[in-house]
Amino acid sequence: MAIPLNQKLRVGAYILGRHLRGIERYPLVLMLEPLFRCNLACAGCGKIDYPDPILNQRLSVAECLDAADECGAPIVVIAGGEPLLHREIDEIAEGLIAKKKFVYLCTNALLLEKKIEQFRPSPFFAWTIHLDGDREDHDRSVCQEGVYDRAVAAIRLAKGRGFRVNINTTLFDAAAPERVAAFFDAVTELGIDGITVSPGYAYERAPDQAHFLNRRRTKELFRDIFRRDPGRRWSFNQSGLFLDFLAGNQSYHCTPWGNPTRNFFGWQRPCYLLGEGYARTFKELMDETDWDSYGTGNYEKCADCMVHSGYEATAVVDSVHHPVKAALTALRGVRTAGEMAPDIALDRQRPAEYVFSRHVEEAMTRLGGLGKRQPQGARRAG
Repeated sequence: MAIPLNQKLRVGAYILGRHLRGIERYPLVLMLEPLFRCNLACAGCGKIDYPDPILNQRLSVAECLDAADECGAPIVVIAGGEPLLHREIDEIAEGLIAKKKFVYLCTNALLLEKKIEQFRPSPFFAWTIHLDGDREDHDRSVCQEGVYDRAVAAIRLAKGRGFRVNINTTLFDAAAPERVAAFFDAVTELGIDGITVSPGYAYERAPDQAHFLNRRRTKELFRDIFRRDPGRRWSFNQSGLFLDFLAGNQSYHCTPWGNPTRNFFGWQRPCYLLGEGYARTFKELMDETDWDSYGTGNYEKCADCMVHSGYEATAVVDSVHHPVKAALTALRGVRTAGEMAPDIALDRQRPAEYVFSRHVEEAMTRLGGLGKRQPQGARRAG
């Protein structure tokens, strides 16, 4: 596995401490979105469909650091949008590292060469570069030619400067197992430190709605991919039990509070993928969210989700609570044949509610009422 030992020990101690104190719900990873603006427009993305006045907003450095303190999660994933568009992104990363947070900065890498001088290698920092497959597959996914080659060049540059570099790969229904396997071989040869892989979530406002995976197809796809690595050359920046879950061997429920999201709107309910309300504080998010209303089996929008931001925390906690099971999975590898674990029944899930427009309208009214002034708790573009 690509997860550094220091991170494993710190996160394990963090989980064990909360378990011994009887805390049922707690965060593992803060999903920090300092902006929504991006320099790509990917067909499967549901994060950039906002009017310009909202896309132009930025969280300040202080707000980002306060969110980390308020949440307390040991890991911070800086996402977006494209974080490198934020003029103070280096200060945000430095501040989080100073707090001994494990920081993963997610980027499409188009600006990495320009920005890399603002960062320094650290055992608490890693680049996570978005690559959804080989040149053809990735450029099609991001709807722009040449992006794959620039991302690969950025990987080589960052590794040459001594940084830890992971890739983040999202797979859709058209993914061919043999091509994904060849792609994983290729990036392994590049010397990356780890792979984060996940099926795409069916964002309700993504331009392309035809290629999201259902749960059965997800499990079959990942079994087909994993069996193509008998020598286990690929190094994943994820728990073995989560990979085993993707292959249909674990029956897990989502723990959306494990990866809480902070962005311009506030603390997002219920998770990074699904914005159906916002809390002013982290405490309000944890105490006042009806968590039982969400997740596969509870809510129609969650029916096919098997994304790491919802289920990785479940797998990590399971690993700490059941170390023998986790060790056996790590020793034997992901099972790619035989019966799958029972799936969650969907017969009692509540129907989807479509509330995106209401939140946007409220925000636009708030921004419009401020005229040329900045909204409290946000900065304008740049």
